[in-house]
Amino acid sequence: MTRRQRNPMIVGPLAAALSLAPLGSSFAQEPLPGRPGFAEHLIAAAKASPGCLGIETGRTDSGTRVIFAWFENKKALVEWYKSDFHQRAMRAAFPNQRFDREPLIRLPEDSGPILALVTLRPGDGPPTAAFPLPFKTIGIELYTPLPGGIAVGGRFSPEGVRIPGLRRVDLGTAAGPPR
Repeated sequence: MTRRQRNPMIVGPLAAALSLAPLGSSFAQEPLPGRPGFAEHLIAAAKASPGCLGIETGRTDSGTRVIFAWFENKKALVEWYKSDFHQRAMRAAFPNQRFDREPLIRLPEDSGPILALVTLRPGDGPPTAAFPLPFKTIGIELYTPLPGGIAVGGRFSPEGVRIPGLRRVDLGTAAGPPR
């Protein structure tokens, strides 16, 4: 894969979920990527997908929009990729792209939990015919938890994400007795 190619696995609809400008018309009952309300429909559809453990969104200090989507395993992530909602959204966001490949062929079946981290940096100008989303960069990275770590009073990842060796500490215990 060359540097200029985009991985369409979940970039299209997740990218469009946080888009900055409207695009095209809508699906039968769902807003099209880039339209108001699309992000809510996307998040609801992904959360309802079997094996989705949770989703968070945010924005970095540099303005990059971020989606954290946790899936139980490879099977769950591939099921989301192949879902009707996701396929319609990808085709709407990238109408000239073909989506007939099998995703994640290099990922072992027993991968365990996966964090799909999607990053979107807003563009400087309006979308173009060549790239109809209002971003200058879109990235998608997949991560899996490493053993270890500590959770004092709670953690960022959903409780359904299994982290081997994660040490849990009650916040009151960590703070110690009052002085």
